[in-house]
Amino acid sequence: MGAQAEIYKLFADKLFRVCLKYSKNYQDAQDTLQDSFLMIFKDIKKFNYKGSFEGWAKRVTVNVALQKFRDKSVLQFDVLEDSKFAEEDVFVDVDEKNISLDFLLSLIKELPPKYQVVFNLYVLDKYSHQEISELLKISTGTSKSNLSRARKILQEKINNSTKKSL
Repeated sequence: MGAQAEIYKLFADKLFRVCLKYSKNYQDAQDTLQDSFLMIFKDIKKFNYKGSFEGWAKRVTVNVALQKFRDKSVLQFDVLEDSKFAEEDVFVDVDEKNISLDFLLSLIKELPPKYQVVFNLYVLDKYSHQEISELLKISTGTSKSNLSRARKILQEKINNSTKKSL
């Protein structure tokens, strides 16, 4: 087996999960994964052995997924001031509500794209607001406000779903 096939075998499942977070559906995620591996293999010489290869490949995959969002023009952010929203405005409280991970992920998929991307980057992929602002070419305030709004929407959806199940 060739080196590229080995790399694919080692990382495809992990990177596919990243693709699913940033794609509308399974097929889009498959396309993003394929495009990500093409970019990884094309730019593999740019990996500078600082950190893990997996981390670098994940960052490439996130960038490919974000580029697909940009190409479809679904990411249009409102320009907001940095001080308007604090990160702590809304916390999604899932511990007390017995919410499954699959259900939570399905709720995240229902968010408007701009909120979904910021939520995924910040909460699931642990990017800072500064990193998000650079990736998406938005201010840190816009990143914070989109995160706050995403959390608020998710909290409302969780509250509504638990009320229905009572």
